[in-house]
Amino acid sequence: MRNMRRHPGSNQPQKGQDKQDRPQASFHPAKGADPKDVLKVIPLGGIEEVGENMTIMEYGDDILVIDMGLGFPDETMPGIDYIIPNTKYLEENKKRIKGVIITHGHLDHIGAIPYILPKIGDPPIYTMKLTGELIKKRLEEFHLLGRSQIHELNKDDVLTLGNFRIRFFRINHNIPDGVGLAINTPAGLLVYATDWKFDHTPVDGRPTEFDKLAKFGGEGVALLMSDSTNAEKPGYSVSEKTLGDTIDRIVGDANGRVIFATFSTLISRIQQVINAAYKSNRKLVVTGRSMVNNIEICLASNYLTLPAKGMIIKTEQARKLPDNQIVILTTGSQGEESAALARIARGEHKTIEIKKGDTVVVSASPIPGNERAVSSTLSNLARLGAKVLYQKILDIHTSGHAYQEDLKLMISLTKPTFFMPIHGEHHMLLAHAELAKSVGIPDPNIFTLDNGQQLELSNAGVRVSDAKIPTGYVFVDGLGVGDVGEVVLRDRQVMSKDGMFVIIMLVDRKTGRLTTQPDIISRGFIYMKGSEDLLKEVKHEVRKIVESKSKQKVQEPNNAFIRSEVRDQIGEFLFQRTERRPMILPVVLDV
Repeated sequence: MRNMRRHPGSNQPQKGQDKQDRPQASFHPAKGADPKDVLKVIPLGGIEEVGENMTIMEYGDDILVIDMGLGFPDETMPGIDYIIPNTKYLEENKKRIKGVIITHGHLDHIGAIPYILPKIGDPPIYTMKLTGELIKKRLEEFHLLGRSQIHELNKDDVLTLGNFRIRFFRINHNIPDGVGLAINTPAGLLVYATDWKFDHTPVDGRPTEFDKLAKFGGEGVALLMSDSTNAEKPGYSVSEKTLGDTIDRIVGDANGRVIFATFSTLISRIQQVINAAYKSNRKLVVTGRSMVNNIEICLASNYLTLPAKGMIIKTEQARKLPDNQIVILTTGSQGEESAALARIARGEHKTIEIKKGDTVVVSASPIPGNERAVSSTLSNLARLGAKVLYQKILDIHTSGHAYQEDLKLMISLTKPTFFMPIHGEHHMLLAHAELAKSVGIPDPNIFTLDNGQQLELSNAGVRVSDAKIPTGYVFVDGLGVGDVGEVVLRDRQVMSKDGMFVIIMLVDRKTGRLTTQPDIISRGFIYMKGSEDLLKEVKHEVRKIVESKSKQKVQEPNNAFIRSEVRDQIGEFLFQRTERRPMILPVVLDV
């Protein structure tokens, strides 16, 4: 085996590893299992980016899927709505899938379910109550509800799916019902912890189950897979309680309306806004479809509570109240063009307009790629007279991901023999790997993978396999899934940068000559009325190209050749004149 690390099943302890501090894991095959079988851990997404989280575990004929998340496009992906993992491997092996486990209800973990589930045979989903309700709502929007069974679990349940025996432990995030997984396999015990932080004073009053983590560490953890999003940030993550005090102060001190923007899935944050509104004797207006849906779900399932009846009112009712008695809770913290906050900032919202004296709070960190959209929205709000508060001005957002000291504590509690950082861009994974080394994990026992690589665990040892399954971006554009590839995206990038230049040529079928001057259409390249001289030169060059072809002794004009020559030569001609490269679209019509 290439890059083989000896398994702790060997009698020789790992260098730098105290056998008392790191109990040896059990790596004996389950009864009846083939000793040659190996456990494969294969990330399909989420370890080269923040988002698209999806991991599969495979042993023998059994496959377990963890999460099905989507990612958000950056500025290099014009027109793209979402990005989802490539599931070709699962589609080819869908009969082996025993089930899907979802760790929590954020879109980067559940968002791709409607796109992926039908392709892989609609396997059963296992998750906690709130996460299940959010999944049902998303499937309902896609008219897919009922195709797959959604099994509601309790954190103390034990689930057996083929060769996998799964236990759960509560972890803190900024949405209730987040869980980590302890997965017993014939190749040892794995602990999977994504999107977590240690919060001793969470909003829901339910801290991380440290006792279970210590128990797993005592059993012997073969492999820990842990969240790397904040691996570069020193110290401890900030408690939600600290943020709650800040929100109370902002709402209480505001003289006018407070417009509070956050993710619709940050349920803990939403509860804090509700509490702050109540303390300041304010009513709550909710806008944004996903925000309305999620609040309805959480109120119905008791994951959100209203301190008083009638706190949530409609916009029409709010107009009858003084501004200092209103809080507006909205989506759009990422500057999304169609979200409520962006429409308010552009003056396009149907019922809400910015007034001088409004306080706008954006309680979220910009996702990489969204910085420009967020900045534009904030500027528009300030221009309309609002006082804008965001993270650079005031600590009105706390991350749901662990900082360095919490990450080290997770490793110390679970005492893994091997470690694999997950959930983050590559530089975040490397930072987490360095933290693992600092608390005693030997460098050869740390594996930093790319999407599609396979980590193999067996009695013989642990290695990264030479094999790699297909991964890469699958783009969601409107109703299309995967029909926009790199070529289409590159064309969009060219058009968005330098525009397009259409040349329409009428060619005599017999002579191969132009019957009239070419027609030219320019979009995003030049202003045609101010570029008459350049257009005359282009038409002259086009005629030269076509007539050069017509002199060749052929009976029929070769339109493909003409298009190719016009595209190449006119493209070079325009670059020489303008130093820009628009997309050239030659159109040849035989007459």
